[in-house]
Amino acid sequence: MTPWLSLVGLGEDGLEGLSPAARELVDQAEIVVGGARHLALLGETRAQTMAWESPLKKTVERLAELEGRKVCVLATGDPMAYGIGVTLMRRFGREAVFVIPGISAFTLACARLGWPLAETVQLTLHGRPLELLNSHLMPGQRLLILSEDATTPAKVAMRLNEAGFGPSVMHVLCHMGGPHERCLNGTAAAGIEGDVDDLNTLAVELVAESGTAVLARTPGLPDDAFEHDGQMTKREVRAATLAALAPMPGQLLWDVGSGCGSVAIEWMRGADRARAIAIERHEERRAMTARNAATLGVPTLQLIAGSAPEALDGLEPPNAVFIGGGVTGEGVAQTCWDALAPGGRLVANAVTLESEHALFHLHERLGGELVRLSIARAEPVGGLTGWRSLMPVTQWRIIKS
Repeated sequence: MTPWLSLVGLGEDGLEGLSPAARELVDQAEIVVGGARHLALLGETRAQTMAWESPLKKTVERLAELEGRKVCVLATGDPMAYGIGVTLMRRFGREAVFVIPGISAFTLACARLGWPLAETVQLTLHGRPLELLNSHLMPGQRLLILSEDATTPAKVAMRLNEAGFGPSVMHVLCHMGGPHERCLNGTAAAGIEGDVDDLNTLAVELVAESGTAVLARTPGLPDDAFEHDGQMTKREVRAATLAALAPMPGQLLWDVGSGCGSVAIEWMRGADRARAIAIERHEERRAMTARNAATLGVPTLQLIAGSAPEALDGLEPPNAVFIGGGVTGEGVAQTCWDALAPGGRLVANAVTLESEHALFHLHERLGGELVRLSIARAEPVGGLTGWRSLMPVTQWRIIKS
């Protein structure tokens, strides 16, 4: 299939900065699509021009009607780095789209600051919740952030101060690669000196204040990192549960009977692009889960109201399932098992005799392994210290061959 849709990345130097091959795609296009800033750079052109509409999918569907014609889409920098290229590839397939990228804002920022690109975390806050920042707050981390607009650096600085990262060094790089390029510097605590442009990329060197509690992305966050009503998978058991679930990049978890969402949240924190659906019938716990997800940096956690197995109907098949509650419910475990993708992992925890009995029967019928987890924590006993045992947990683990 010959590509009919070309995608050209522009820098701040506009058309003059394009390679001959990229310029030829623009000049030969029958239709050129882009934002107002991109189209203004065209000058006189024989091509029909089309500006992006809101929502974006309207224009994407209009593009589908133009298949077979020479269409060129203009984008900023590298269209495949949080850009329109990702959307167009998903919609039309790589055989239909030919991309000539420009230099990404991330690459330019590293060139200006002397940072190794491979040693940075790259994310975007353009059209995405600020809470995404929360899962990356660790001392020594270098963040490169695509800003929504001129207000983004101040919002990031406020969040860093709230989290105990006020000494973090901030660089706001505006209009990189063009005649109006400039860099503003400061710290989260002191702020940025100068007026920030809407087109900016934020670079942050994270420094924590003394005494700041830092939450790692390894499984087993402290119980008090979550808002909960006591019904939650405790830290030590949660760490063992997540080890058995084995979070992997881009994979989907069903957290059935999610409570405050601790397992689903740690699953998403544990691997890049990991996704989770939390199924919980109690409205108060769903609200707690949403707040916990935002606080801990995974605001895209999907919440489903209802009880299993009915609430599972129509959901995307999972790569892993955790049954934290309701394993005794009729059809719950079987529905989860049937939906699980090949190679997927299922973990169920039981603390009552009835739920433990259900796990014994599942193990007998489907296989897997049973593990007994007994945890004791040292606590004050009068003026001394003694061991206080948590309720033992029986865990059933199985991989679907």
